[in-house]
Amino acid sequence: MKSFTEYLEKQGELIEKQLDRLIPEHSSPYKHLYEAARYSVLSGGKRLRPILVLATTDMLNGDLELALSPACTLEIVHTYSLIHDDLPCMDDDDYRRGKLTLHKKYSEGHAVLTGDFLLTYAFEILAEHQHLKPETKVKLISTLAKRIGSNGMIGGQVMDIASEGKKISLETLRLLHRNKTGALITASVEFGGIISNASEVQMESLRCYGENIGLAFQIIDDILDVTSSEAKHGRKVASDLVNEKSTYVTLLGIEKSKALAEESYQKAIDALNIFTPNGSRLKNLADFIINRNH
Repeated sequence: MKSFTEYLEKQGELIEKQLDRLIPEHSSPYKHLYEAARYSVLSGGKRLRPILVLATTDMLNGDLELALSPACTLEIVHTYSLIHDDLPCMDDDDYRRGKLTLHKKYSEGHAVLTGDFLLTYAFEILAEHQHLKPETKVKLISTLAKRIGSNGMIGGQVMDIASEGKKISLETLRLLHRNKTGALITASVEFGGIISNASEVQMESLRCYGENIGLAFQIIDDILDVTSSEAKHGRKVASDLVNEKSTYVTLLGIEKSKALAEESYQKAIDALNIFTPNGSRLKNLADFIINRNH
């Protein structure tokens, strides 16, 4: 059996090729929009969200070919969120994944419009998928809209801005990141479930896994912002600290944050029990999230 590292590499290659096809080079008068989109989307990254879609689909014996483009829409939406998150009006970061952020490479206005394009294009891809049933498309579009809207990623981002310069409670921080970071991760496993016609019991277990592994992901991210900020963002002090935002580390310290991440990880693993023995890939992905160092 191939190692999990080989699995990640293989899935990453599939996703990379599909993203390249979905956002091709353009010769139109607005070709710079596609150049900027490709600059951000094809700049690397863990591809965690689309891999979660494919791993869930595989676990439920769904059609991986059907799942590939929907999986890529989540990476496209994730990239849009990073472009906007890096803007001067948000976190004001200069580097992302070792490269200039989009507003530094091009311009602030160009970055805003590129993010807008990626967000709307994700819905176009889902709506125009030639082989998905209409009812499946509706479920995917509805799920994505819900997970990135006011009760999801965008709502979490608004809470994040409102928390600058304030010390917020742990429960408020949990809600903030359940929306800002966790919602799109939960959508990833939901996408796999929808494409594979999962039962409602299975969908509830997938949501529990997604919410908890999303929380673990954010806690580890907060820890890495302290321990590896320069590698992540090109600055010695993380932007959350510069902007005086509460994080798991500022509220709990590193050791208690690690313990909370481990607790969330275990809840995610427990949620996979109904899928035994087919849930190994999702367990491996949870291990990858909890043990990552960048």
